[in-house]
Amino acid sequence: MNIRLLICGLAALLAAMTAGLLFGSSPVPPRAAIDALLHGGDSIELTLLRDIRLPRVIMAAVTGAVLAAAGLCFQNVLRNPLAEPYILGVSGGAAVGSILGILAGWSAAGGHVAAFAGGLAVLVLVLSLSPKQHGEQSLLLAGVMLNAFCGAVILFLIALAKPQEIGSIMFWFMGNLSGPTLPKALICAAIMLPGLACLLFSSHSMNLLLLGHDAAMTLGLPARQVICALLIVTSLMVSGLVAVVGPLGFVGLVVPQALRLVAGADNRTLVPGSMLFGAAFLILCDLAARTLPSEGELPVGVITALVGAPVFILLLRRMRS
Repeated sequence: MNIRLLICGLAALLAAMTAGLLFGSSPVPPRAAIDALLHGGDSIELTLLRDIRLPRVIMAAVTGAVLAAAGLCFQNVLRNPLAEPYILGVSGGAAVGSILGILAGWSAAGGHVAAFAGGLAVLVLVLSLSPKQHGEQSLLLAGVMLNAFCGAVILFLIALAKPQEIGSIMFWFMGNLSGPTLPKALICAAIMLPGLACLLFSSHSMNLLLLGHDAAMTLGLPARQVICALLIVTSLMVSGLVAVVGPLGFVGLVVPQALRLVAGADNRTLVPGSMLFGAAFLILCDLAARTLPSEGELPVGVITALVGAPVFILLLRRMRS
């Protein structure tokens, strides 16, 4: 385990959280922020920090950690460096389920269940549509195809939506971290912690899976059961977050690949490192999304796509060469 890299990741996360709290359309000086947090009251700075920016920072950190760790898990389990919940259509399937719940007028819990079902359904289809003899290429092709199909279904559902619903659905669809309140962000973090802990404890199993399923079984690992458990846990976490913040792409691709270039292939370092750097990465993307425009803000999914799409193309070219 690379302790230095994990310390750097923790430092990057703390720095990103500090920047996310202090900077924005209305910067808060550090001294004013400390006074507001220590003395409380009804100051503008305290309201801005506690009620607006802190929930976004927490939600971005949780989402970034989950998406980066889930992307790493998909890449290890499926043995494909391009595997990622967004590219394989899991996020798109969860988005279809969530939008169906919104249009049907279901409660938030019903929308989350629909998102879970949509994400798992797409994952099962991807695995069933990719023959084993064609390996990674067929898996990626099946995922891209289903992701495109989910995008078409989403546009169809948006066309059926009421005019007053279209704006909010579209902003959510492009990634929106501004919705959750502080209690909701903390609840979401608490719900995701068991799944993240599961991935941490499975880092050694992921190392064995990299050797191949047969080799892992020879070493005593029940490969099929572990793979099914990891895919279900990651799909549930991703689907739950999609229901709250929308489908955010490429976080699970950029962060693990960058860490792999620095730290190698040991998942005992990559899993916690992906969580730390993924959280920092999405906090900074959200900060850019709300500070770059002179008025209003960009959906954070636009920023992650602008960073992630070129990385995806470079990786695809590297695989072909």
